[in-house]
Amino acid sequence: MFRSQYLLPSAAAEEEEKLREECGLFGIYAPGQPVAQLTYYGLYALQHRGQESAGIAVADGRVIRLHKNMGLVAEVFSPADLAALPGIMACGHVRYSTTGSSLAINAQPMVCYYGSGMLALAHNGNLVNAVSLRRRLAAEGALFQSSIDSEVIMNVIARAMKGGSRLVEEAVAEAMKVIRGAYSLLVMTEDKLLAVRDPHGVRPLCLGRLGDGYVVASESCALDTVGAEFIRDVEPGEIVVIDEKGLRSFRGGESSRKATCIFEYIYFARPDSKIDGFNVTAVRRAMGRQLAREYRPEVDIVIPVPDSGTAAARGYAEESGIPFEEGLMKNRYIGRTFIQPEQKMRDLAVRLKLNPVRDVLAGKRVLMIDDSIVRGTTSGKIVRMLREAGVREVHMGVSSPPIVYPCYYGIDTSCREELIAAKKTVAEIREFIGADGLHYLSLEGLLSVFGERRGEFCTACFDGNYPIPIKEDVRKLALEGD
Repeated sequence: MFRSQYLLPSAAAEEEEKLREECGLFGIYAPGQPVAQLTYYGLYALQHRGQESAGIAVADGRVIRLHKNMGLVAEVFSPADLAALPGIMACGHVRYSTTGSSLAINAQPMVCYYGSGMLALAHNGNLVNAVSLRRRLAAEGALFQSSIDSEVIMNVIARAMKGGSRLVEEAVAEAMKVIRGAYSLLVMTEDKLLAVRDPHGVRPLCLGRLGDGYVVASESCALDTVGAEFIRDVEPGEIVVIDEKGLRSFRGGESSRKATCIFEYIYFARPDSKIDGFNVTAVRRAMGRQLAREYRPEVDIVIPVPDSGTAAARGYAEESGIPFEEGLMKNRYIGRTFIQPEQKMRDLAVRLKLNPVRDVLAGKRVLMIDDSIVRGTTSGKIVRMLREAGVREVHMGVSSPPIVYPCYYGIDTSCREELIAAKKTVAEIREFIGADGLHYLSLEGLLSVFGERRGEFCTACFDGNYPIPIKEDVRKLALEGD
């Protein structure tokens, strides 16, 4: 798909300030159902997890057919494309690139032939040993068409199948002994669908029932969209097998601790999703309430940066008694392809996305709530917009701790130099964005939201405590592959 040189690379002005998730998965086993069309709707519900490319692979018991391309789900698939994908099961994928460049060859699912059949794979996450694995496989004669670690996983699984003498679930279990990092996977043969979650459970994956069939998705909101009943989350280290015999599962790997990415709750997941037993909106409101206990400037109103700060701002208002107002209106009709303004009109990019409501703001002392600050540039522009709208004081509350360390498990933070909190103190960040006050939710306060389960999350971006050791430069694979 043609990608104009005028595209705003970050999808929209507000997104320059946000971390980006790598991708979303949707799989379905439902003979007699229009599986390609249902996967299309499931991917539509997961579009927030990846807006770079989309793809669907469908199996009919004999062959696997594939359609994928660059672009949003609605851009990649036409009714004719979906009609050309008949089958009894499907796996779909939406993607942002973290490891591997943004090229059509890197779109997923990936499909290959092995000794006695076909194999499709879709992956959410990042391997931390992809470079060494790729080099070893290449030395043994493996060929690579893409620059992504997902193809490394596919090679490892295909080799473990030993030309078809092994069941695919046995090969996946063997592969889990070799690959290290964050991975939720959908693996599909001509007649079988597998859902796999890494032993730490870094990336989410859940299971649902649709009539006599089953659905697997990165988030429960996708199950709701296709009318599936939520059953449970896939457990860390679990391999779920779905075929004509029904559903069964077994352990493919063990770890010393669960470490679900805490940013799923802070920002990535859709507010109506439920992940590992926690409702996302309820968690975000609780974060806002905790923020109110830690930081209480003298202000007249609380406003969110929509939509990512809305739930936390409501929680803050509930706890503090300070009125909640919608002081910034979001233009939801600006897509990822709007023309970027000239450099001298750069602030216009933010104004196209957010517009201050002057009648609500003028003369007020305002507390603005957002979920995070990554680089600080957009936050500063919003603060200036509020002052131009007549706000007397602008204070900012952030419903997560400062992001100080990069993520190596599937979030787009390539280096510490891009993170403002890694270079500046909170006082210096406050000065940089031009706010009268600034407070980040403490790590202790964030974890308190989860009660007795506070130890089940990866917080490496805040404290540098990586649950899966980083022993090689995971960014090198992207550089070598481009």
